[in-house]
Amino acid sequence: MDNHIRDLAKKLWHFHQMKHQLEKAESILVLCSYDMRVAERGAQLFLEGWAPLLIFSGGLGAITRSMWSEPEADQFAKIASGMGVPEEKMLVENESTNTGENVIFTKALLAEKKINPGKFILVQKPYMERRSYATFRKFWPEKEVFVTSPQVSFEEYLDKYTNQALSNDDVVSIMVGDLQRIKVYPEKGYQIHQEIPDDVWSAYEELVKAGYNKHLVSS
Repeated sequence: MDNHIRDLAKKLWHFHQMKHQLEKAESILVLCSYDMRVAERGAQLFLEGWAPLLIFSGGLGAITRSMWSEPEADQFAKIASGMGVPEEKMLVENESTNTGENVIFTKALLAEKKINPGKFILVQKPYMERRSYATFRKFWPEKEVFVTSPQVSFEEYLDKYTNQALSNDDVVSIMVGDLQRIKVYPEKGYQIHQEIPDDVWSAYEELVKAGYNKHLVSS
């Protein structure tokens, strides 16, 4: 990855992050994936007292179904348990396969348990904060939500945080795909609309032309 591509990718990286100031909530909802550090971030927030309930949501998605046989949420819950989170303070939803299902299936699980949090802290990968927020607001608009992720720079994330099965180019391709989804998913009813600045979209288009197009969806 040359410096120009890196600069374009960092523009997307910064746009994807919401930079929310966290507040105490009734629940921490961790949207699972291939990135185990997200589990650590969720557990850390619980142990710091930001919320009394920790929920992990994720089965096997488009990327992890070719990597693992055990659902993402089960693996994440094991990490949290190993960090000292009591099992009785955790809920696991391990059937969802995408971000929309994360929210819908978690909503159903909490209704079944007769738990009704009013305020959520949503935990995701740094470059999926904005899309996760837009999805949550679409499917659960009556709830208050703040979004956070592992607190690292783009360089640190590539060097230390992302899954070893993915190359740096893979991560950039996923970031590009997530930005495209922010653009096209509102029309499909999957997310609320969000404005994308012209310079961010120009960076996206240049990255697509450079070959970072493996995770685009048909629009």
